[in-house]
Amino acid sequence: MTLLSLKQELSGNTYPGRGIVAGRSADGRYAVTAYFIMGRSVNSRNRVFITDGEGIRTQAFDPSKLTDPSLIIYAPVRVLGEHTIVTNGDQTDTVYDGLKAGKTFAEALESREFEPDAPNYTPRISALLTVKDGAYSCRMSILKSADGDPSCCERFTFHYDHPGAGEGYFIHTYQSDGSPLPSFRGEPARVAIEGGIDDFTKMVWENLNEDNKVSLFVRYIDIADGTYETRIVNKNE
Repeated sequence: MTLLSLKQELSGNTYPGRGIVAGRSADGRYAVTAYFIMGRSVNSRNRVFITDGEGIRTQAFDPSKLTDPSLIIYAPVRVLGEHTIVTNGDQTDTVYDGLKAGKTFAEALESREFEPDAPNYTPRISALLTVKDGAYSCRMSILKSADGDPSCCERFTFHYDHPGAGEGYFIHTYQSDGSPLPSFRGEPARVAIEGGIDDFTKMVWENLNEDNKVSLFVRYIDIADGTYETRIVNKNE
């Protein structure tokens, strides 16, 4: 199966919303993840990523313009031992606490559903990258309404036990721009992962819609020893 171009997936969609990439570098050495946020409203665009321990959190760029922090201020990335958790909301904490309690990724997310932002009902997307003893696997999840019907939460979990070199998986909240915003459909797109961390970061950032992009996080984790490099790009500087 031919890998899709992540560049084209990004540049061809003016509003994928929030997105997660999880995969493996072309040289096979690194577990790779990226998380980006976009925004259409002043409140959504008024954000930056900042470092928080081994992870990151969102923060208002201009606190005076923050009107509703409930769905925009959270920790998208947290680390628990060999696990790196990446999500588009406060379910990062749900997964973290669940893993600590001995639950699986999917079990931890059973207590959550899509966001309560009618009429969009934004999906909750999540990823778990596990690097241990020289091995790497990742899981992804999407919790979404049934075609906009909030009475049913559709739960999908995907497990990739040995991502191939240069292969990644891309999931995002919205199919495209719209009103209401149409939720992502199908499996995560299988995309090519190319270049080192700086080239990859540059490619992702430059191909997100200029008007709507807000912030980007990228991490390359050395599968041999768990050390990592991180890049953060914020439109608001």
